[in-house]
Amino acid sequence: MLKPGYFYMLLALAVPLALPGCKPQEAVPAASAPASEAAVAVAGFHGVDMLKEGIGGDFTLTDGDGKPFSLSSLKGKAVILSFGYTHCPDVCPTELLTYSDALKQLGSDADDVAVVFVSVDPERDTPELIGKYVRQFNPGFIGLTAVGGQDLPLVKQQYRVVSSKAQQQSDKVYLVDHSAGTYLLDKNSEVAVFEPYGNTAQQIADDIRLLLKS
Repeated sequence: MLKPGYFYMLLALAVPLALPGCKPQEAVPAASAPASEAAVAVAGFHGVDMLKEGIGGDFTLTDGDGKPFSLSSLKGKAVILSFGYTHCPDVCPTELLTYSDALKQLGSDADDVAVVFVSVDPERDTPELIGKYVRQFNPGFIGLTAVGGQDLPLVKQQYRVVSSKAQQQSDKVYLVDHSAGTYLLDKNSEVAVFEPYGNTAQQIADDIRLLLKS
């Protein structure tokens, strides 16, 4: 249940055989009160209506081809936006598989939808790696990472994403505890819906259809 005055992202604890997964991390509290269950029902979304939360904004990071990519270049499309990393043992691949399934359920409407996966682990996630990783799930998925002077902390602040290294064994061997869940952006690149981790491909597809009609 949401606490008054706060909006929490739902997170998952992944425990595969050899490598423990991402521990729960709370998102930064929203500036305004969270949408109630009644408000969500009126809006018709399975996820949380975020139109009045005032979060998000444009940013530029580097795509899998090593080129600058701005979120605003996707205006005119609905966007599935999530944050994670390529070494994530469970949460991220589960979410990416769900997005791929959601696109299949959308049929021809999927042409008007983009999926963007932003790495919270740019130290290991090179442009080449992030690009190859997301394309395993769908050739049209867009993977982004920060290089040079690109400001990932600012992007995380814009979208109230939290992440931190965990169980670090060396500079290259560690996990990253990070926020889970998905933002749906409308055709004007405004954050419209938050889909908690665990929402189904059908629920996400239903919400995207509503955004495409708006």
